[in-house]
Amino acid sequence: MNRKIIHLSIGKPKEYHWNNKKEFSAIGKSAVPSFKVEKSIIAGDDVANHQFHGGPDRVVCLYPYEHYSYWEEVFQKKFTLPAFGENITATGMTEEQVCIGDIYKIGDTILQITQGRVPCVTISDYNEEKQLLQKVFETSLTGYFFRVLEEGEIRVDSEITLLEKHAKEITVSFATHILFHQKEEKASIEKILTVDALAEDWRNRFLKLL
Repeated sequence: MNRKIIHLSIGKPKEYHWNNKKEFSAIGKSAVPSFKVEKSIIAGDDVANHQFHGGPDRVVCLYPYEHYSYWEEVFQKKFTLPAFGENITATGMTEEQVCIGDIYKIGDTILQITQGRVPCVTISDYNEEKQLLQKVFETSLTGYFFRVLEEGEIRVDSEITLLEKHAKEITVSFATHILFHQKEEKASIEKILTVDALAEDWRNRFLKLL
């Protein structure tokens, strides 16, 4: 499995004008050769709405590089990295390949996957594709988040090493699909809730479904 960082990005919230409205968002991130990962934030990075984004369970966002060719085929246009506002764009780390609770060493950091991403309309507005949000929901190609177990630096040439596969082996893809498309699947929801590493936000979402 060829796990490789393609792109690193950070950014602070900026003002945008979408649909004749003023919006603040941190989706527009810039390429950097490295960044410092702290316990609850990446230095130089932030979110606009702290109620729905960020926090200790969602410090680092990764989006699989493999999906870019799919989206470019669907929309017949080039998407500039990081089109989904991710901090890390990488190969060999798709939602089907990783599990909630998996622990990775990336550069000097140790990170644990906590949840998939629940996208909002910002990704459609930012990429100027009205159907993008709906398509991301349909496909569950969302990307996902990590919490920080050990602070450190990630460089664009840093290696990604799996330190520990979570015993429950609930893939991000499976959990996201249940959350978006199979909300009546009680047995699957209960199975997901047994993952101790699950982000608090997602734990609450699945508990509500029960």
